[in-house]
Amino acid sequence: MSEEALWAVDSRDLEVLREQLGREPRGVVAIAARCICGNPVVVRTLPRLEDGTPFPTSYYLSHPGAIAALSTLEAEGAMREMNERLDKEPQLGFRYFAAHESYLADRAELGEVPEIDDVSAGGMPMRVKCLHALAAHALAKGPGVNPFGDEALEAIRATWRRDRCTCATPRSY
Repeated sequence: MSEEALWAVDSRDLEVLREQLGREPRGVVAIAARCICGNPVVVRTLPRLEDGTPFPTSYYLSHPGAIAALSTLEAEGAMREMNERLDKEPQLGFRYFAAHESYLADRAELGEVPEIDDVSAGGMPMRVKCLHALAAHALAKGPGVNPFGDEALEAIRATWRRDRCTCATPRSY
């Protein structure tokens, strides 16, 4: 079941995104997940950037705390273990393939880009390549859509979670 809620992007969001990313945000069409304080955590992006570059990452993780926690998880070998399970657990493979299909359907809503037709993100559906992308998808769509995104978020829960603000500059509504 999807819990996705998209929020319009305002000038404050773009300011926070610049700070979070350390660069100008590109192709942002909506905020797909927010921190409890209201700051962006995941942005939804166009499948083709303004300069014409195909951009397969429809859900882009922007929160520095989440990025750092997931980077640590990757460095600890979580992806290797997930890939091993993907090879051994057919039901998990089916769920991961469904996550891939969900991702592609969401991106198609924003436009078709033939160069990336069957490319989703994070290695889906054949391997686990980027926990940041999988967690962004899970945060945007809600629990139960991306099994490895859900697992990654649970694994970093002691360090980072969306319902506990760790933003450098919390946004108050």
